[in-house]
Amino acid sequence: MMRTEDVYLSSESLQREVKISFFMPAACQPGDPLSLLLINDGQDMEKMHFSSILDKLYTASSIEPLLFAAIHAGEDRKMEYGTQMVPDYKERGARAPLYTAFIFDELIPFIREKFNIPSFTEKAFAGFSLGGLSALDIVWNRPGEFTKVGVFSGSFWWRSVDQEDENYDDNLHRIMHQQIREGKYAPWLKFFFQCGALDELKDRNKNGIIDSIDDTLDVIRELEAQGYNRETDIHYLELADGHHDVFTWGRAMPAFLKWGWSVSR
Repeated sequence: MMRTEDVYLSSESLQREVKISFFMPAACQPGDPLSLLLINDGQDMEKMHFSSILDKLYTASSIEPLLFAAIHAGEDRKMEYGTQMVPDYKERGARAPLYTAFIFDELIPFIREKFNIPSFTEKAFAGFSLGGLSALDIVWNRPGEFTKVGVFSGSFWWRSVDQEDENYDDNLHRIMHQQIREGKYAPWLKFFFQCGALDELKDRNKNGIIDSIDDTLDVIRELEAQGYNRETDIHYLELADGHHDVFTWGRAMPAFLKWGWSVSR
């Protein structure tokens, strides 16, 4: 069974109170080896029935013990999530550097102290939609801190120029793709991506594939160009009946957790 706890952390970086929902196996004892998974948009965990998902996985002995820290988004979500190096063309994501500072300077030290865990087996980050973009951005820019990232219906359309602008170019103006292209290979990182074929209807290049899938597959291609192996380093899950919603992400969550922390791996 799961042990859950909600904590309110007063953040100097964000100048607001941040709600964190913690989930961990009830049987875990201090000193037990434990991995940490941070999750953006923690407010969705209840709707997802996250505790029930974990109960089933632990009852079946499907995954290793993890400490989950689900970070609830604030009212300024579109400003705090995004890409920390550059905002999008509407200046959204301008507070992403402050959110990143909150993660490393406040949240992780708080977790270590609260649970008396000086060192985690590994750390990972996951998120949904814009929260997924934020998770990948943080991991990509601080690879020494993490081993895995999970992105569900990621907002990889995030761009520096409006797509309606005559100068817009997919190859130049999608921010996360550009970051990966200009970044460095970290051989220990592993990536999980999920998309739903019904995520959206938009198809800006008229190739018959919706943008969310196109953008995600292009992220994977950029990772492959950096040296990541599609078979061993990257997992892509596409749900034919998947929508851009919490229900779909909940359906995909067990696959992500078993991919990353299966007891048989």
